Amino acid sequence: MPETPVQVLLVEDNPNDVELTLQAFRRNNVTEGIHVARDGAEALDFLFCTGAHAGRDPASGPRLILLDLKLPKVDGLEVLRRVKADPQTRAIPLVVLTSSSQERDVAESYRSGANSYLVKPIDFNRLRDAVRSIVAYWLALNEPPLRRAA
Repeated sequence: MPETPVQVLLVEDNPNDVELTLQAFRRNNVTEGIHVARDGAEALDFLFCTGAHAGRDPASGPRLILLDLKLPKVDGLEVLRRVKADPQTRAIPLVVLTSSSQERDVAESYRSGANSYLVKPIDFNRLRDAVRSIVAYWLALNEPPLRRAA
């Protein structure tokens, strides 16, 4: 049985932020294809099909990564660096979605290959609007890279 394609990998450790972000996706009619990783190590296992995700087919996605920076086990900047350093994952659009507005985090994220950097809005309506923009651009308008046949 083929795997359900993953459209979005949400990497977030705060349960409240996970629920709010998933609710914002639902309000924007994205109800399937979202996988949540709750720390950096889990995100890397998912992306590189190792550990608990060793049997996952890498061709099943994700098409987009939403990444918090302040994560347990492996921090978000390290996840970003590993994703962008690997030829199999570097073309996946990666949007940093974090509460940090510190200039050094923004600069280091872009230096490490982030495609976009958004500070999480505190207000749910603004989060919903941000998710609407993310969905509209990265999942609807943006042309994804061609996947090489294995």
